[in-house]
Amino acid sequence: MIATSIEERGQTTIATRTVERIATAALTEVDDVGGSARRVFSIAVGGADDAQDAQVTAQVQGEETTLGVRLSVVYPTPVSAATEAARQHLVRRVSELTGLAVSRVDITVTALHAPTRERRRVL
Repeated sequence: MIATSIEERGQTTIATRTVERIATAALTEVDDVGGSARRVFSIAVGGADDAQDAQVTAQVQGEETTLGVRLSVVYPTPVSAATEAARQHLVRRVSELTGLAVSRVDITVTALHAPTRERRRVL
C-alpha cells in the first residue's frame, strides 16, 4: 500500500452560503441575541426581530472568512456584552465547524426587544 500525502488527496471548498448558514445557526446558541427582521424602506417585513433569524453575510478568501451580522439584543442586556459574546462564539464555532479562520466579525444591532418566554433553538 502506498501512502498518499494529505495535499495529494484533494481539496475541500466550503461555499459562502454554507458559511453563512453555519454562522446563522451558531447565533441561535448565544443568549440575549435574536434575529433581524428584513426591512423594506425601513419597515420590518415578515415579523418581529426576535422571531427572525439573524442575517449573516460571509466572504471567503482562501482559508479565511469575514462575517457581517445583523441581529437584535434582548433589553436590558448591555449591547457591548451581547455583541462581544456573539462575536467570540461565531469565531469559535465557525472555525471549528468549517476549518476556516474567522478574521473579522462586523455586527450591526438592528433593534432591542423584550425578552421572550421561550427562546427557539435550532440544532
